[in-house]
Amino acid sequence: MYRFLLTPRWWGINVFVLLAVPFCVFMGSWQLSRFEARVQDHRDATERAASDRREAARPLAELLPVDQNTSGRRVTATGRYGKQLLVPGRELDGRNGFYVLTLLRTGSGRALPVVRGWLPGTADPAEAPAPPAGEVTVTGALQASETPGDNGVSAAGGLPAGQTAAISSASLVNLVPYRLYDAWVTLDKGDAGMKAVPASVPAGSGLDLKAFQNLGYTGEWFVFAGFVVFMWFRLLRREVEFARDAALGLVPEGETARV
Repeated sequence: MYRFLLTPRWWGINVFVLLAVPFCVFMGSWQLSRFEARVQDHRDATERAASDRREAARPLAELLPVDQNTSGRRVTATGRYGKQLLVPGRELDGRNGFYVLTLLRTGSGRALPVVRGWLPGTADPAEAPAPPAGEVTVTGALQASETPGDNGVSAAGGLPAGQTAAISSASLVNLVPYRLYDAWVTLDKGDAGMKAVPASVPAGSGLDLKAFQNLGYTGEWFVFAGFVVFMWFRLLRREVEFARDAALGLVPEGETARV
């Protein structure tokens, strides 16, 4: 009854199943491992953020360039405040407001963007406190340059003079007359009565949309594997039923099985 399994057609079907099922299982396992890695990165980033707040601040130069290991670490930098900009459309504690961003001109010849704090309401230069005069030393969390469109960072253009949508060297290079660090700092304590802006976790280390896409793809690949097995059994059952009917003379002579 099962001699049909030796026909060329069924050899092709069996080979396809033997290749497709392990491939689907492998891809599903790989996507699952990607999701688990993102979960672990999220845990590591959370634990690192807690420890970063307790550790002693280090000189800025020691933690550059910014990566997943140095993002959020406490740094110090010394210089004189220069040009000030506002970053509109930033939420804090469920309220809309804006960051006050001031460029700290350091002895290296480059300027460090420093978020001195957050204020509620519409971005208004008259509301932003002026930076301290003279040489200052700032202490805060090191952050990587923002990418417009990610993590709530606005990609809108056409902002009024003195405003920027993203805190990044690429966005600031045409707004300030200084060479810039490819990083920025948010102060531990808000300056001049402003609210301090919490440090954000490094990009790619959170349970974001990409992480749950990996989890979704995991389910899809395992479903594909199950579907292949289901279809193989369905085809096998139909072929067996046809062979049984043929043995009982219930199939007209010359009719072939349909898959």
